[in-house]
Amino acid sequence: MIKESRLLIIVALVLGTVYACFFTGWFQPQTIQIAHASRNLRSRLQPANAPPSLTFSLNQQFKLTEIKAVPLAEWQTNHSVLPVWHLVSDSRSEPVKIFAYGQSIRGMKPAIAGSGAQTLQTNVAYRLFVTAGKAKGQHDFEIGGRLPEVK
Repeated sequence: MIKESRLLIIVALVLGTVYACFFTGWFQPQTIQIAHASRNLRSRLQPANAPPSLTFSLNQQFKLTEIKAVPLAEWQTNHSVLPVWHLVSDSRSEPVKIFAYGQSIRGMKPAIAGSGAQTLQTNVAYRLFVTAGKAKGQHDFEIGGRLPEVK
C-alpha cells in the first residue's frame, strides 16, 4: 500500500510538471507587445515639412533597459547596422507604457554620448527593439508620406 501511494504521488508530480511546462507561461520568456501611432500634429511653431509625431505603446508598464530603432532593410543584411535611435538605461529608468520617437526617457541616456534620434525617412521600414530586463519585444513600423494640406 505504501508503494502504491508513492507511485500515485510520483505520477501526480510528473503530470503537474508536464502541465506547468507545456500549458502555462511560467517558463517562457516574457514578450513585450508594441504598437505605434503616427499623427500629423502640426502647430504654428513647427515648419510645414515637420515629420509626423510617432508614439509607441506597450502592453503594460516596463522599466526599459534598452530602446533601439534600425532601418529594417539594412538590419536584415547586417545585424550590426548603426541605429537611428538608441537609448540604454543607467539602472534607474522610470516605468513607461507610452513613449514618443526621440523622447528622452527619465533614467535612460543615448548609447553614444551626445547622439540623438535621427530624422526618420518616409516610406522606409524600421524595426524597433525594446528590452526590459529579460523581457524583449520588436515592432516594424514605417512613416508614410505627408498628406496634402486641406485649404
